[in-house]
Amino acid sequence: MFTVFQNIDEFNAFVKENEAVLAYFSTTECNVCKVLKPKVGYLFSSTFPKIKLCYVETNALPEIAAQNHIFSVPTIIIYFEGREFIRKSRSFGIDELKAEVARPYSLLFS
Repeated sequence: MFTVFQNIDEFNAFVKENEAVLAYFSTTECNVCKVLKPKVGYLFSSTFPKIKLCYVETNALPEIAAQNHIFSVPTIIIYFEGREFIRKSRSFGIDELKAEVARPYSLLFS
């Protein structure tokens, strides 16, 4: 469900090549992330299936985290046509995320 990268070039190519991308930034130590990530995965696979999902473990790939100004986890960035459109960090709800994504998603894919 979530694409995982080996380096920053793979991440940049993934964002550039796909119309819509959700990047989930986390660490293996983040307990909130362990609960939230499957919920985000389910929401996007069922409601927004054209958005490609990727996962970035910030301790393993700090250069991707630095490039995207990630200072806390979990952080979600949604890119539309290669540009950052939505950013959510630390505490956010699934319903809040769904509401923010619905309009730009429908405009891009209708």
